Amino acid sequence: MSGRLHLAVELGAAGRHPGAWRLGGADPARLFTAPYHLDLVRTAARGGLDLVALPDSLQPPGADPAALPGTLDAVAVAARVAPAVPGIGVVPTVTVTHTEPFHLSKAVATLDFVSTGRAGWQPDVSRTQAEADLFGRARADRDAASLWREAGEAIEVAARLWDSWEDDAEIRDAATGRFVDRDRLHHIDFTGEFFSVTGPSITPRPPQGQPLTVLRGDETEALATVGRYADVVRVAADTVAGAAEARDRVRAAVADAGRDPEQVTVLLDVETLLGDDAAARLRELDALAPADADTVPATLRHVGDPAALAGLLRDAAEERAADGFVLVPLALPSGVDEIVDGLLPALGDAWTPAPYDGTLRDRFGLARPADRYTRTAG
Repeated sequence: MSGRLHLAVELGAAGRHPGAWRLGGADPARLFTAPYHLDLVRTAARGGLDLVALPDSLQPPGADPAALPGTLDAVAVAARVAPAVPGIGVVPTVTVTHTEPFHLSKAVATLDFVSTGRAGWQPDVSRTQAEADLFGRARADRDAASLWREAGEAIEVAARLWDSWEDDAEIRDAATGRFVDRDRLHHIDFTGEFFSVTGPSITPRPPQGQPLTVLRGDETEALATVGRYADVVRVAADTVAGAAEARDRVRAAVADAGRDPEQVTVLLDVETLLGDDAAARLRELDALAPADADTVPATLRHVGDPAALAGLLRDAAEERAADGFVLVPLALPSGVDEIVDGLLPALGDAWTPAPYDGTLRDRFGLARPADRYTRTAG
């Protein structure tokens, strides 16, 4: 962990509120275009934020015509924006249920290459029969513990596949026509409860060695996987005291897994709607939401003055309730501008913009992992 306060922003569609795409200024015609996502990420990068989190889901569109129809693939969006917007990390959500870790490892490795070492991923699980039906899966009645064990295996397989090419496996010898030293590629020969993968990868080892792994730490059933694999953990809590308890649970899980809790950063999600007219806009958002939509805050929410939110974040950081925050605008694109132009100046000396150069692992004070398969000399 770097020791500095970390700030990220979640950039999902028109914002987290279910009525956001109908709000004035949302410009729904642009939601599925590259320029829309590029503009959002460029604004976040202008503020010097550590990373953008790009949510995703396997949930099919709802039957309500007022609901946002469909979603873009977060990894594909990340791969589009990352080369065009330097200086900021990109972390898409990647659902590991129903999908093969070999393909996921290749996609995330590719993202690390095109972002020049600024990639992460947020593995997530799929729970519903409707999602299983999209893939033709027969059963979706698995408990959370089973889903998170499978997620842990998917993360383990991905990490081993990233390591399956030694760092110097590419020799690129044009004279002999040898691009790869095949002695430096390794079968991972993984067999677990859910996956059996031989490997090696067909993609070279990523620039970071292993891209940053971000996990949610809200469920008790997820904590064993979080403790073993997470570099960064996101938590939800409706109070600062609740956030401190969540951070303590995460740190205990990391210690139980035999790792140093100081090497894992815990970020608290904070929903935001900022400005003098924020309360009125929230009432409008609630009125625009589908009748059956859940508009209850999923975590700590601040509606109103950016300076008051800055004070709340400073206090939470000083009380060690979190090592940083993922700011989650209720409405986009306005929400990211409110954060960069309103909140960040109000934080003053409490926050230092992320360094422009270096990898995403560097930003969080994490070393590049050694390749587990590299041969020892002699």
